[in-house]
Amino acid sequence: MDLYEAIGRRRDVRAEFTEEPLDDEVLTRVLGAAHAAPSVGLTQPWDFIVIRSPSTKAAFHAHVRSERDTFAATLSGERRATFDRIKIDGVLESAVSVVVTYDPGRGSPAVLGRHAIADAGLYSVCLAIQNLWLAATAEGLGVGWVSFYREDFVRDLLGIPERVRPVAWLCLGPVSTLHTVPDLERHRWRTRIPLDEVVHRERFPTVD
Repeated sequence: MDLYEAIGRRRDVRAEFTEEPLDDEVLTRVLGAAHAAPSVGLTQPWDFIVIRSPSTKAAFHAHVRSERDTFAATLSGERRATFDRIKIDGVLESAVSVVVTYDPGRGSPAVLGRHAIADAGLYSVCLAIQNLWLAATAEGLGVGWVSFYREDFVRDLLGIPERVRPVAWLCLGPVSTLHTVPDLERHRWRTRIPLDEVVHRERFPTVD
């Protein structure tokens, strides 16, 4: 699979995990791709926590369900009906979970390139996540980014120090399929904006 094909096939997977195990060599390749990402000042400010424990997954899943209910309570009418049809996580069905964290202290105090953009380290972690996602897609695996959680809950659950941010809880594993159309488009939650509407020349467009 070439790069452009992997980008086109990449999906946020929620309902298609098969519960099959994930080979350790494949997992190592995927994590190696993540670790090869560029980072500000070569700080490599990420860590990857691999979670297989059913009890840890179950505790996180219960928390996610609670946060889903909290969000659902803010919706009404057709929007609520649409959201109710969308599965938001594959925590219990995926082979493993990978929590990607950000340590702003790594490489301190003199982080080359971060003096003017404080969030450059966080952006670096996002690049590692994208590398992981594309590598997993090339391996025929699915990835789902779960965002219905409170950071403090994940810190407590996984023993993450206070200075370290849990940036992403990723569900990772074999899938039955990768849909041609992303879930949120298929469920008509949002549609993709055409490229020509977000590409501008020389200056940001005037906002009315």
